[in-house]
Amino acid sequence: MSISGIMQLRQNFFIILLFFGMVLSGVIFLNNNQKSCKQQKIKQVFIDLLYNQPSLLVGSRTDVASVTPWSAPIIWEGTFDPILIDSIYKQHNLTIATTVFALGKYTRFVKDFLESAEQHYFVGFRVHYYLFTDQPESIPEVKMGENHNLTVLKVQSLNRWQDISMSRMEKLEKLIENELANKADYIFCLDIDTKFYGRWGVESLGRLVGVIHPWLFDVPRDRFTYERRPESQAYIPAGEGDFYYAGAAFGGSLEDVHQLTKTCREKLLIDAANSIEAVWQEESHLNKYFLLNKPSKLLSPEYMWRGINEKAAQIKVVRFSNVAKNYAEVRPNP
Repeated sequence: MSISGIMQLRQNFFIILLFFGMVLSGVIFLNNNQKSCKQQKIKQVFIDLLYNQPSLLVGSRTDVASVTPWSAPIIWEGTFDPILIDSIYKQHNLTIATTVFALGKYTRFVKDFLESAEQHYFVGFRVHYYLFTDQPESIPEVKMGENHNLTVLKVQSLNRWQDISMSRMEKLEKLIENELANKADYIFCLDIDTKFYGRWGVESLGRLVGVIHPWLFDVPRDRFTYERRPESQAYIPAGEGDFYYAGAAFGGSLEDVHQLTKTCREKLLIDAANSIEAVWQEESHLNKYFLLNKPSKLLSPEYMWRGINEKAAQIKVVRFSNVAKNYAEVRPNP
């Protein structure tokens, strides 16, 4: 081989060597970069998951039951870690629809309800309030937090508070069917004559959620105010029943709450056709539904308390409560 050929071969060899060196350097750089990213992610995960070790031997509350006989959790203060549970649910990008009804003089409660909700209710998560009212012009403007929205829906005025109460199931059923599909993941249905005083967050989410009534959580079931007339679709015989649930707050997934509202509406119509009205209207039918379709999660009376000044040893935190009012003055009829 000539000298020029040898020189050409040597030049080609160096070019090939240089090329492979560049490729190898790139691979090493990418590998190191990926390792660095993984280390950062691992570090972040460990930072996010720093919390007290759970105990299988000692419960966080020994003064109350924290699980039902059908293995549904009962949520009390001290039974969950708010930082941990928020970090879990924030990964799912959830929207919580929330309905309230403010008809007649009940519009006076809207401002306190919304302002207190914006301080305590699903803070850091997407919330869409749906407010049913016969007086849209009377609804005050309340500043909404980030990712919190309010829609006001006009409905017909009614002359009896019992009719207002019973009409809610139908309106909730239609709202889920016509408006909420693909727009929300969960829904809560709350009374407007209430106020938030503490955290109400993702610890409350579940497939079907009932709230234990604040006046009947510590009494035997023979004192529950179930509908006791066999003629009513809400009838629950003496000696039956688990808990007494508040009609002022319930919720769950869209599918499960839709089934609840549809069933209760149908039962209310059957009662109406038979000229009977359950003792506590839709609350009576709600309790019958929950007897036959057990809630997957129960919220303690912290989530629907008697009043901010009322005390009970088991209630460590008042999260949500009725507000004081003169029923004879705010209701359209006795």
